[in-house]
Amino acid sequence: MTVIRPIIAAALAAAALASPAAAAQGDVLIRVRAILVAPNESAGPVLPTFPTASVNVGNSVMPEIDFTYMMTNNIGAELIVATTKHSITGNGALAPVGKLASTWVLPPTLTLQYHFMPEAKVRPYLGAGINYSIFYSSNASDGLEGAIGATGVKLKDSFGYAVQAGVDFDITEKVFLNLDVKYIDMTTKATLTTGALVNTVDVKINPIVAGIGIGMRF
Repeated sequence: MTVIRPIIAAALAAAALASPAAAAQGDVLIRVRAILVAPNESAGPVLPTFPTASVNVGNSVMPEIDFTYMMTNNIGAELIVATTKHSITGNGALAPVGKLASTWVLPPTLTLQYHFMPEAKVRPYLGAGINYSIFYSSNASDGLEGAIGATGVKLKDSFGYAVQAGVDFDITEKVFLNLDVKYIDMTTKATLTTGALVNTVDVKINPIVAGIGIGMRF
C-alpha cells in the first residue's frame, strides 16, 4: 500500500492536467497490470481417505496483460492473458502436512464492458463475461509424498462467469493508469492418485482478482 498510494496520487494529479484520452469506437486499449489473485475458496473433504480433512488455496501475485476493443464509444470487449501459480495446503487432518501441492492456472477471461464517460479524464466501467480456467503443471509436495507416497495431482478445468469494475485515469492523451477488480466463478475437482488409491476433493476457488497497471490507447 505504501507504494501504490503515491502512484495513484500522482496519476490523479496528472489526470487533472491531462487532455482527455477519450476512448472511441475502433480504439484498442492495451493494459499491463500487476494482479493479486485472492481465492475465496470453500472445499469439501478429501475422500475417501481423509474425511475430516480439507484444503486451502493460496494467493498469487503475477503480471497480466489485457486487450480491449471499443466496439462503440461506450461498449468494449476485454480479453485478459495471465497465468498464476498457487499453493494448496491441508487443513483438518492434513494440516500437519502443510503444503500438499502446487498448480499453475491459465484463466482466459472475456468480458463485455460499459464505459460510462468515454470522453472524461476519469473513466469508470463495469463488465461481465465468461472465464475458462485451465489447470496445468500440478505437482504433489515433498511433504505429501513423504506422508502417503508418490502421488499424481490433477485438477479439472473450470468454466464460469466473471464480473468486473474498473476505472482509467488519464496521464497523457495516450497513456492512462488503470485500477481493476474482478470476481471469477471458478470450481474444480482435485484428484490425488497414490498407486491404486484415488482421493478427490471438490473446491470452489471463486477468486477476487485485483489489479493496477498502465494502459495505452491505439
